[in-house]
Amino acid sequence: MYKPNFDSIHHIAIIASNYDKAKQFYVDILGFKIIRENSRSEKNDTKLDLKINDNTELEIFIKEESPNRLSYPEARGLRHLALKTNSIEKDVNYLKSQDVKVEDLRKDDYTGKKMVFFYDPDNLPIELHE
Repeated sequence: MYKPNFDSIHHIAIIASNYDKAKQFYVDILGFKIIRENSRSEKNDTKLDLKINDNTELEIFIKEESPNRLSYPEARGLRHLALKTNSIEKDVNYLKSQDVKVEDLRKDDYTGKKMVFFYDPDNLPIELHE
C-alpha cells in the first residue's frame, strides 16, 4: 500500500492586515529575504513570498479587510509558527529593541529547552525555541 513520503514543509501561509507593517516585521526585523511579490487585484490582496531556508517559504497575504485572529479562547487550526534558534537570549533582546511584544523566557515542560513567544503586527504568536 502506498504511503506518502513528506520530507519537509514547502511553505507556511500567514494573512496580515497591513503591507508596510508586515514587510517591516518579517523582512526588516526578522530578516527573511523576499523571493517574489505580487499584487493580485482579482483577490484584492498582495502576496509576499519570503525565504526561510532552502526548503521552506513564508507566504504573507496582505488582506486589509481580513477579520482578526481568534487567540483567546484558542480556536481550532494552526496554533502558531515556531522558529528554531541557537541564541534565544540575544534574539529576545534584539526583538525587544525593535519594540516587538515578547513574553517572558521559559522552559519547555517536556524538552527542557528554552522557549519564548513574541507577536507579529497582527498579534500572531510566533515561538522561538532552542
